[in-house]
Amino acid sequence: MRNLRLNYKLLLYEWQKLIVLDIKILGLTKEQKNVGGIMSEKLVYGNISSKEAMELDNRYGAHNYKPLPVVIARGEGAFVWDPEGKRYFDFLSAYSALNQGHCHPKIIKAVIEQAKILTLTSRAFFNNKLGEYEKFINEFFGYDMVLPMNTGAEGVETAMKLSRKWGYEKKGIESNKAKIIVCEGNFHGRTIGVISASTDPESTNNFGPFLPGIIKIPYNNPEALERVLEKQGEEVCAFLVEPIQGEAGVIVPDQGYLKKTFNICKEYNVLFVADEIQTGIGRTGRLLACEYEGVRPDVLILGKAISGGVLPISAVLADKDIMLVIKPNQHGSTFGGFPLACVVAKAALQVIKEEHLPENAEKLGKIFREQIKKIDSPLIKIIRGKGLFNAVVIKPTASMEAWDICLKLAKKGLLCKPTHKDIIRFTPPLVITEKQLKEAIGIIKDVFSKLG
Repeated sequence: MRNLRLNYKLLLYEWQKLIVLDIKILGLTKEQKNVGGIMSEKLVYGNISSKEAMELDNRYGAHNYKPLPVVIARGEGAFVWDPEGKRYFDFLSAYSALNQGHCHPKIIKAVIEQAKILTLTSRAFFNNKLGEYEKFINEFFGYDMVLPMNTGAEGVETAMKLSRKWGYEKKGIESNKAKIIVCEGNFHGRTIGVISASTDPESTNNFGPFLPGIIKIPYNNPEALERVLEKQGEEVCAFLVEPIQGEAGVIVPDQGYLKKTFNICKEYNVLFVADEIQTGIGRTGRLLACEYEGVRPDVLILGKAISGGVLPISAVLADKDIMLVIKPNQHGSTFGGFPLACVVAKAALQVIKEEHLPENAEKLGKIFREQIKKIDSPLIKIIRGKGLFNAVVIKPTASMEAWDICLKLAKKGLLCKPTHKDIIRFTPPLVITEKQLKEAIGIIKDVFSKLG
């Protein structure tokens, strides 16, 4: 017990040893506790079975998601376990929220220590963690100011409000005439304001009426942006874009697209707003995906991995001439910038840099794409991505869609999720090792080879 008192990191390690001991006591075989094994009738984690957990969710929860029939009860690094003790590779990473892996010791330690002292104050008062965090994150990403929020959708809404306010008060757009340009195929969240920018029928059907003042243009088409600005540039305040479209299927634009659109925005005095909620914080092999083209967004939206998967935290960063158009009582959130979030986000970002996770993503991403391209399967059509943000486009058949392949991968011990009927996204935590990645690639190769 002496080591347990040293620090929380050692406490986590000791806890993991106890879990292994529990597995041995329960008498599980190697197959039952590892990848692809048979589920044990006895519980290893928690107090309800996978079957019970799914039944409860189906009975008492809204049916706004269609999850794979897998229940997760524990996570560590690149792995998760179900209640019965079966281990899986996590190749979704909570839509890139878990770049630092599950339950990273440094982040968990930060949560525990701060949770004992102070969790929430609201912004009615200062707290002793917010300013320290604001200084840290601005220096980390190279901006003047940050507006802290909670969810990614809140971050996007904040950026849209900030852009409009800037448009009226700095650019001089006539009142209630400001427009924001977005791209077809985007995914920026689920709020009414954000889905007003969507072109996905599932996101918009029977949710109208929608927010006016949004112009939709094709993605990866700088000329389309310029054509709109030539005609309506005086009323456009912002161009909102994902450096890589994630939910659309990891759509990687042509090299030069971001730089060209950024320059066009400068020409017409329009804010370049980058949604890096999924692509940012190391996922693509750079701290930010915009760095591939040397673009520094006027407004940067971050979320998901900014907390390492521990809390809902988002942030909007900009320089003073943009950010200070928002005055007291004009925007905010009770939980935005709460002390616990500040400590967690700081620890999560430190992990990204200290463990060189963008570099690991770049290296292993190349290995992943090279190896998947070697699979000889008539089902595989396209392999694309950057870093560890990748997708495989398949040729669906009457009996085999992306969903069906994900089910087969899950049975073999690898969790991923389709984005459409023909696209599977592979986005493991950035802490995954080369050895672990190659083991996971072996599972993918095995599944596709048996599908013919």
